[in-house]
Amino acid sequence: MPPDSEPRPSRRTLWLIGLVLLFAAAVVVVVGVASRRSQAARLGERATAQVTRTVSVVSPAAAGESAALDLPARIEAWSRAGIYSRVSGYLKSWKADIGTPVKAGQLLAEIETPELDQQLAQAQAELATARANADLSANTAKRWQELQSSGMVAKQAVDEKLGDLNARQSAVRASTANVERNLAMKQFARIVAPFDGVVTARNTDVGALIGVGGAPGTELFVVSDTRRLRVYVSVPQNVVAQIRPGARAQLRVPERAGRTFGATVASMSNAIGATGSMLVQLTVDNAAGELLPGSFAHVRFALPRAPGTLSIPPSALIFNKGGVRVATVGPGEKVMLKPVTVLRDLGTAVEIASGLDASDRVIESPPDGVENGDVVNVANSAKAAVR
Repeated sequence: MPPDSEPRPSRRTLWLIGLVLLFAAAVVVVVGVASRRSQAARLGERATAQVTRTVSVVSPAAAGESAALDLPARIEAWSRAGIYSRVSGYLKSWKADIGTPVKAGQLLAEIETPELDQQLAQAQAELATARANADLSANTAKRWQELQSSGMVAKQAVDEKLGDLNARQSAVRASTANVERNLAMKQFARIVAPFDGVVTARNTDVGALIGVGGAPGTELFVVSDTRRLRVYVSVPQNVVAQIRPGARAQLRVPERAGRTFGATVASMSNAIGATGSMLVQLTVDNAAGELLPGSFAHVRFALPRAPGTLSIPPSALIFNKGGVRVATVGPGEKVMLKPVTVLRDLGTAVEIASGLDASDRVIESPPDGVENGDVVNVANSAKAAVR
């Protein structure tokens, strides 16, 4: 062997070096696979956490002895009369403006009726003529009766005179009726209040042409009795059985914030209209004049609740092809959809007649597309629902 040549490694050494390199490569592969699996697991957990939706739950509240039912209503005067003219002419004067309290029979306005005055004068003249003719006929018939008793005239002639007298007297009665009719029409030239109340509209003025009215919107005055008022409210069909005449209710109006007025159910239509509700009339005392006819109001009824009734927020209801259902959280934080029967909607709460238990955890606002078996994350402990 030359002195400058290096010794070659033995086969044993090469074999050991190969094993070491192979082992190092295997370690690198195992570590890489384990790292990738760990990253995949973390990504899966993160995706699962993102898919699991967070919800808030409430417990169904046991209903109390009564529930408040708020409904919109309208207020009307106890009596309201549009005052029209029965004669033609021109308005001579008016005596009461809007807001004026009036008594029954009080003068509201006067109408000048020149045409009617002439008709009355003509009727009176015709009556005078008819009376004169009747008097003449009566005297003539009397003379002919005297002549008949002496045998100077035939009975036929006397009967004709008596017939003429009867006709003349009938003409007097007809003329008298015509005069009385015109006098009655003349009385309508004075527009008077039909009952005690307040003038709520005046649609005429001095000098205005007045015609015989009757069409809506042509009234000269409107008089309303506001000492008592009528309140009309449409009650939904599912609660009409719980309202009876004589029941009490509370009335609220926007212009009297914070004030309530007692009202009493006076009558019911006893028929369901096209809107699925029944018209109910209430009465309310208004001696102080604080309520205004024609205004909008809210009526609150205190309705008894059925035993075992539960209430939940309206947002908890799910409406779809499966009907009305409620999403609850069961074991394992999994969603369970329960069909329920709604007793009535009170606005801030919905009363459930069947389908729920008091121990159920109800999702307050179910996410879109929630289904049975979906896993959810409950963000809070169950709180009581609004009653």
